[in-house]
Amino acid sequence: MPFIAIIGAGPIGSALAHKLAGRSRVREIRMIDPEVNVARGKALDILQSGPVENFSTIVIAAESLHAAAGADAVAIADPVTGAGEYSGEAALSLVRQLRAAGIRSPLVFTGAQQRDVMAKSIAELHVPPALMIGAAPLALESALRAMCGIVADTSAVQVSLSVAGVPPKHAVVAWEEAAIAGQPLTSVLGPHEIAALSARIPGLWPPGPFALGSAAARAVEALCDGSRQRYSLFVDAGRGRIAAMPVELERGGVKRVIPPALTRLEQTVLDTALGV
Repeated sequence: MPFIAIIGAGPIGSALAHKLAGRSRVREIRMIDPEVNVARGKALDILQSGPVENFSTIVIAAESLHAAAGADAVAIADPVTGAGEYSGEAALSLVRQLRAAGIRSPLVFTGAQQRDVMAKSIAELHVPPALMIGAAPLALESALRAMCGIVADTSAVQVSLSVAGVPPKHAVVAWEEAAIAGQPLTSVLGPHEIAALSARIPGLWPPGPFALGSAAARAVEALCDGSRQRYSLFVDAGRGRIAAMPVELERGGVKRVIPPALTRLEQTVLDTALGV
């Protein structure tokens, strides 16, 4: 079974570690943080919940980035210092150190403000685009599915939709290809309901740490085992432009980016987000 490295044991990193451990699809999780004693305490807390939640995943803490060597995927989350998710030069420095250490694992950016880091990693550090994804749009997709379920008076599990573009201002939902319980979403919800849901998107961004951790967990598992599902993720949409797109993942990276079926207005929003 695979092992996962999580850089940062803050709220997002801890939520990711707990979710991965509870799903029992990885053998070991290493939480890497300069405040290693705090990270050890969080790792122990997750371990002690194992008998209650019936999982036996190993969760440990480390201080050095070299502990990520050999990981099936490396998630870049947030430090315990309360500074928020790794972003800007701090996050780029982490990627630079990982590359310098010879670590070539897929990178999962868990936060909502890490698009620029992904773009600079491609342009400046020459990280292959297929090795980098951002999981935050999947958390936004989950929130929208929950809201659609409320409006349609059904379970969010029955809702299928994709998010593209750049949240919050330039996010677009492929409503025409969305579905509820196997039926076209547009046949279940009225145009005014769909418009109201679209108008709520800015207020749903950025997602909270539990939603971000859960979304990152699904992406990490797909990178370890492969998946036939489609996920709304930040990826390279061409020429170093990072945007949310429907994506299929395989073991070790991005399998393919799937252009969503959009109306002319939705396509215009997407083109604006991509700078086309």
